[in-house]
Amino acid sequence: MRKRLWKIGAAVSLLAGASTLAACTGDASETTVFAAASLADVFTEIDDGNSVLSFGGSSSLVDQLAGGARADVFASADAANMDRARAEDLISGRPVKFATNSLVLVTEANNPLAITGLDDSLDGAKLVTCAPQVPCGRASQELAADLGVELKPVSQELSVTAVLGKVTSGEADAGLVYGTDAARAGDQVEQVEIPRAGDHLNEYWIALVAGGNVAAGQEFIDQVTGAYGQEMLADRGFGAP
Repeated sequence: MRKRLWKIGAAVSLLAGASTLAACTGDASETTVFAAASLADVFTEIDDGNSVLSFGGSSSLVDQLAGGARADVFASADAANMDRARAEDLISGRPVKFATNSLVLVTEANNPLAITGLDDSLDGAKLVTCAPQVPCGRASQELAADLGVELKPVSQELSVTAVLGKVTSGEADAGLVYGTDAARAGDQVEQVEIPRAGDHLNEYWIALVAGGNVAAGQEFIDQVTGAYGQEMLADRGFGAP
């Protein structure tokens, strides 16, 4: 009954054009979740329809929280941004690691430039990566250093979805993204496996936001870390925590 009443209330809010206002003011019936961009598809699937989901680069989300944005849950694509959030007293309680992810190189469909990896085949190609402050950018730099190669991106984006978008739109010839994002793109891209990428896994952490709705936030975290959430994450290609 509670869920049915919420759906009716949500429909009225939408008809009144008030959904954005509800998200900003913190409607008690909703859970506001700030999450890494690479979690967009799976969190939307895990959610029971009672949450306001906001996705972006993990570092940008921490900036928003530090600037006073209201949220109940924060899910980061790395430990570094979660540690920063904790250091700035933006997090309540102990973060939980709930998934992992690894990098792949993607090219335009059918790989017209015959790119074979992070090697000489990228000479003259337009490579796009995430910015260093974003988890996928930090992982890209660490992987490149491990392989002894120098990346020369034509642009550095603030989220992994932006990198993928550059490739699928034809603005870039290749990009470093998570395996889950490459899988989501399907035949829009060609995947190129990178040696030792598995040595540089990104860890995903989730926690309650200080000052948020503890009960609602914990309910969402329990969904993510529980059997159903973990099954959905695995189906989307995420590694186990």
